[in-house]
Amino acid sequence: MNNNPELIVMLTYNDCTVENAYETFEQCKNSKARFWGFKEKNLPLEQMKNLYAYMKKCGKTTFLEVVEYTEDECLEGAKMALECGCDILMGTIFFDSVNDFCRKNNLKYMPFVGKVTCRPSILEGDIDDMICEANKYLEKGVYGFDLLGYRYTGDPVVLNKEFVSHVHAPVCLAGSINSFARLDEVKDANPWAFTIGSAFFDNQFDGTFSEQINKVYDYMKN
Repeated sequence: MNNNPELIVMLTYNDCTVENAYETFEQCKNSKARFWGFKEKNLPLEQMKNLYAYMKKCGKTTFLEVVEYTEDECLEGAKMALECGCDILMGTIFFDSVNDFCRKNNLKYMPFVGKVTCRPSILEGDIDDMICEANKYLEKGVYGFDLLGYRYTGDPVVLNKEFVSHVHAPVCLAGSINSFARLDEVKDANPWAFTIGSAFFDNQFDGTFSEQINKVYDYMKN
């Protein structure tokens, strides 16, 4: 898709939004990352709306990743993304109702593929089946895909490369990217974007939160 996968900074830990998300963004808003997001849990809706509004004011592209698996919960997540004014809805199991809602409201939709369960999420499934599933959803008008590559029970490196090369749409590799070795693998797979959340909070890239963001951003551009 591109030569430099974009970093999406997720203000999340173990697939839930951190309590100090606003303060963390405030401290890091001048870092190099342009893409920012968090999850549908556990911040109150009004706090979510305020944070997204502030992110947009700072010129950021915004993401809500919804880790839900029933149609009702996924649709509620889409409605939340719209109410928050997000640019892109990531996650949810694909449902026609969610896709129709997103298309009607000009919300870019990047659902999961494969069998996704639990929280933090686990991904199972056959790679060829996931590629077929993705191409079927593309025909229905989704924007791209939220691929939980490093949550995969099989070989994540093979999945990431095969999926990105055979699905001609934006792919975000999400979850458990927590080392420079994995960043090298992300570079090799060359998706549109990738997320880092918990690893920054665990200081896996050595520095303040803002320093880690810039370190990863620069590493991916070199």
